[in-house]
Amino acid sequence: MLKVSDNPPMLPPTAQNLRDLSGQWWVAHTRARFEKAFAWDLLERGIGFFLPMVERVTVSGGKKRRVFMPLFSSYVFLCGTAEQRQEALRTNRLCQTIEVADQEGLVCELTSIECAIRANMQLSPYPQAAVGQRCRIIAGALTGLEGVVIQQARRARVVLEVQMLGQGAVIEVDADILETID
Repeated sequence: MLKVSDNPPMLPPTAQNLRDLSGQWWVAHTRARFEKAFAWDLLERGIGFFLPMVERVTVSGGKKRRVFMPLFSSYVFLCGTAEQRQEALRTNRLCQTIEVADQEGLVCELTSIECAIRANMQLSPYPQAAVGQRCRIIAGALTGLEGVVIQQARRARVVLEVQMLGQGAVIEVDADILETID
């Protein structure tokens, strides 16, 4: 089990945020449990990537341990040139790369995930695209993020979708800071 400090960064150190990366985006489908190793390979090669991870506490051998798990199992988002994509494929850690037709749409969705992680929100994987009311957060650290409400009471559960994967991540926010989107 990796120590917290042994995990790869979410983004290469040359990028302050996701929008600092330039090039074409691909979704890299890794072999099972190879997300972190693949991110280290990309870092060594100077290839841009985004690996959203969430912190979990596990109990192993009677001890509590903090671990970082990829938010989207078996997926890393790759940004670069066609040559860098080929170099990434040569790492032998991928099943395939998926071409992204809507580059700006993917970047917007991933920026929402990045923003929630940086705001230390508790994220949980959501296994499929949600159906329901689209909304926008209008206050707080996540102002401007858009998602789909899947449950609402005093605190609403909102799915930040990544349509390319057919998955998302769930956050909880106060219901009174949401506005609906037509």
